[in-house]
Amino acid sequence: MSTYHTPVLLAQCIDALDIKPDGIYVDVTFGGGGHSREILSRLDTGMLYAFDQDADAKANAEAFRQNRSFTFVESNFRHLKRQLRFYGVKQVDGILADLGVSSHQLDEGQRGFSTRFDGALDMRMDQGAAVTARDIVNDYEQDDLIHILSAYGEIKNARTLAAAIIRARGSKAITRNEELREVALKVAPRGKEMKYLAQLFQAIRIEVNDEMGALREFLEQTAEVIRPGGKLVVMSYHSLEDRPVKNFVNSGNMKGQVEQDFYGNVIRPFTPVTRKPIIPDEEEIERNKRARSAKLRIAVRSEDKK
Repeated sequence: MSTYHTPVLLAQCIDALDIKPDGIYVDVTFGGGGHSREILSRLDTGMLYAFDQDADAKANAEAFRQNRSFTFVESNFRHLKRQLRFYGVKQVDGILADLGVSSHQLDEGQRGFSTRFDGALDMRMDQGAAVTARDIVNDYEQDDLIHILSAYGEIKNARTLAAAIIRARGSKAITRNEELREVALKVAPRGKEMKYLAQLFQAIRIEVNDEMGALREFLEQTAEVIRPGGKLVVMSYHSLEDRPVKNFVNSGNMKGQVEQDFYGNVIRPFTPVTRKPIIPDEEEIERNKRARSAKLRIAVRSEDKK
């Protein structure tokens, strides 16, 4: 587990949760268990519910089974409220989300997440899910490919890349990472090939796992699940994730527009702790290159108005 994923901004995340020994907490992205281990070390009679849909993460959770404060929930965090209620939990003291893909997933060629290693085009975090990266690359219409490449990968020549994919799959199905890489590199901006591949793989991965839909559903449930005074701690790694998180903690919705009720009271379930996100220092980035794009946002659940 120690090599599965190096937690980014670990101390800051744990401090932000302000853990009470008898509190109830949720780690919605268990992964290798780095954050969960630190949370558990601060609990006495409290409980930690750790969510993850990845089979490898479930295997990692076995090391925590003997801890009576720990419960592993094999589920996507978009089902947060429903899963917690299954365990009789209506409200918690804090929720931590470390978004994106783990180092382990990026380094496992056979899962299809990596731009560096060959493997079958898969990219499913939930291995039981129906749609794979292969399905998207080979079956999506050109306009749909353009949309995801542009919206989720922020690829400037999305139309050119989509056309290249359509041409390539016309003669033979694209089934492996290396085959998709070869297609993309023919139209990648010179000198920016690695970034281009990362954008392409990110776009397809987000579509495969409906990551933006899951994030939206998760955030919308946190206002009900976190009790007043509790903490929402979310770390993101690209603007597509950070933007809705920022909007939500600042305004209570994904649009970023503060709304009012019939009486003119501002409807904002959370209050941000800091105006700007917390980012890793140079020392941490030097130790862990994948920390360089991390942004940590912290919010406190506001008191419910009577």
